[in-house]
Amino acid sequence: MDIPFSLEGRTALIAGASSGFGARFAILFAAAGANVVLGARRTDRTDALAQQIADAGGKALAVPLPLDVTDEASVVAAYDAAEAAFGTVDTIIANAGVAASGRATEVAADRLQTLLDTNFKGVYLVAREGAKRLIASGSREKGNGRIVIVGSITSRQTGDGDSAYAASKAGITHLGRNFAREWVRQGINVNIIHPGYIATEIQGDWYQTAGGKAQIAGFHRRRLQDIESLDPMMLYLSSDASQMVTGSDMVVDDGQSL
Repeated sequence: MDIPFSLEGRTALIAGASSGFGARFAILFAAAGANVVLGARRTDRTDALAQQIADAGGKALAVPLPLDVTDEASVVAAYDAAEAAFGTVDTIIANAGVAASGRATEVAADRLQTLLDTNFKGVYLVAREGAKRLIASGSREKGNGRIVIVGSITSRQTGDGDSAYAASKAGITHLGRNFAREWVRQGINVNIIHPGYIATEIQGDWYQTAGGKAQIAGFHRRRLQDIESLDPMMLYLSSDASQMVTGSDMVVDDGQSL
């Protein structure tokens, strides 16, 4: 695994670490030298991932209780567990998210509420709790705070079947920029990364269907994006190298949104 930026000495909390992007980031960050804290609802998966990281020589903690990013007490408990194991969390990856596919006229109100609670409120609570603790630990003087919010290129597009998801990602993009402004003098950098279409659990078997294959054929390069393509930007935004980068939203999508 290529590691262009070191995370030695950092402690990273990754929300939504049980699969997909979050699991990839956990393995990547541990390989880069960070202490990694894995938070998710599916603790059996984070337990197994923490063991995998330890077996590879890394340092990881699976938060003992399920992390519900929509519940402030659950978020606080995750940070408490992280601090007990590794000290202050200085690198926060707000990655937890859900989809509610379907035309706007068909998506049930309860699914819509779950999506908004997870994708917007969840990012808000995870980032805010981390910022509170960073400020209390002296981040203003240290300049060591890093928050990366995982967005999506759908936040910049229109299409059928994902209007609520796309709007939630647009919302957290603006939220991230506002957080960056609010904490700019507190030594906390907040940036947003927008991946393109990558095959993860959230899509199920969509890309094996006729519709999914047609979608891929419509991309300029006729391919899905590799999850590994996010590695350099995620490491950069989480490292000391990005000291003067905050309030940015970075598109890493293999040209899919062009």
